[in-house]
Amino acid sequence: MNVSGRETTTSVSYFILLGFPSSPEMQLLYFGLFSVTYTLTLMGNAAIACAVRWDRRLHTPMYIFLGNFSLLEIFYVTTTVPNMLVNFLSTTKSISFLRCFAQFYFFFSFGCDEGFYLCIMAFDRYLAICRPLHYPRIMTKPLYTGLVIFGWSCGFIIFLTPVVLISQLPFCGPNIINHFMCDPVPLMMLSCSENNIIQRIYSTFNAIFMIGTFLFVLCSYALVILSVLRMPSAASKRKAFSTCASHLAVVFLFFGSIMVMYVSPGSEHPVEVQKIVTLFYSVITPLCNPLIYSLRNKDMKAALKKVFGTEIPVHKT
Repeated sequence: MNVSGRETTTSVSYFILLGFPSSPEMQLLYFGLFSVTYTLTLMGNAAIACAVRWDRRLHTPMYIFLGNFSLLEIFYVTTTVPNMLVNFLSTTKSISFLRCFAQFYFFFSFGCDEGFYLCIMAFDRYLAICRPLHYPRIMTKPLYTGLVIFGWSCGFIIFLTPVVLISQLPFCGPNIINHFMCDPVPLMMLSCSENNIIQRIYSTFNAIFMIGTFLFVLCSYALVILSVLRMPSAASKRKAFSTCASHLAVVFLFFGSIMVMYVSPGSEHPVEVQKIVTLFYSVITPLCNPLIYSLRNKDMKAALKKVFGTEIPVHKT
């Protein structure tokens, strides 16, 4: 059968997201488990964002960046989890071509923005700890406002190109994605085009972005740790290490899992492993981040108690 390029490209109008195939009873169990996880993620990150917004003691660049990072987490999980919950109760599990690529675009744009925010927070800690005398002069309101805008917008600009390129691939069937979201790797595997240039461009883009941002964060914190070790006061060392430890924990949770998936070749990972790793960085990490940031920070714990109506007195030392 002779099929023209235009007809081939438009032959697939929707995809089927298999998710986690199992019995109806297990699907209900998954629905309950991920519903609770999603709710806790929204509550935890919203609490941090509200604490930063309402407590004037947290109106500093470090906490402003953290508040925006928490808002990003809310949008990040919302791009995939609600659709996954619907599919647990659905028999068709279908998603339109347009919605699939919209999910792909927003999920990875917000994820890209998170990577930039981790760099911004690392840069802020570097200035605060390694250049404390110059920090107020450098980290001015125009600068941190510009960094906030940059952190929110850059991912959406950068990810336009990969999404447009992959959406232009011909999809002539099958249309079944063995995943719970529209991930680019299984999407490109469904293409009936034998041209792998786009896949190479996408892999190169991911490698440059993730390795570049990860190295920037590591170098920033390496300089911070060296500066902390030279501090004469043990109390100052503990406070600096406490802040850096929470940031680094989030960094390794975020970058560790996505590098496993998108920097190394996708063909080396079994389908179930891909799902579990994706689940980790898309659902579990956003759930853990509020706990990591709040449990090790006295100011944040005091602000959260204020948000929940149990404010405690804060004594100045």
